[in-house]
Amino acid sequence: MIDELLHFDEKVTRTGFSIRADNIFIENGEFKEPGLVENIAQTAAARAGYISQTSGEPVRLGYIGAIKNLSVNGFPKIKDEIITEITIENQIFDVSIISGKITCNGTVLAQCEMKIYIINQ
Repeated sequence: MIDELLHFDEKVTRTGFSIRADNIFIENGEFKEPGLVENIAQTAAARAGYISQTSGEPVRLGYIGAIKNLSVNGFPKIKDEIITEITIENQIFDVSIISGKITCNGTVLAQCEMKIYIINQ
């Protein structure tokens, strides 16, 4: 649930996503909480996929293990573009602790911490 990878480095990954009317998480013209959380998770997945592809390894599956301190300050509307940034706070074996933040037009809409498990296939 992202359109493009905007930035990648060792600690930070940033993606862009345009909100479309046919998205499953649209309610009354707004992109709601489950979509915001999924977008943060998909940004983490894009990071993991990018690392796998650039190192010539198969892309592995990841799962959200926990969400902590979720704060939602607003919802993007249809046709808005959101920018999502994740920062790797800690990486232990196949578990990443990230902080995620979603902005739209410079306003922070949502943020949280997330624990993500990557599995070997």
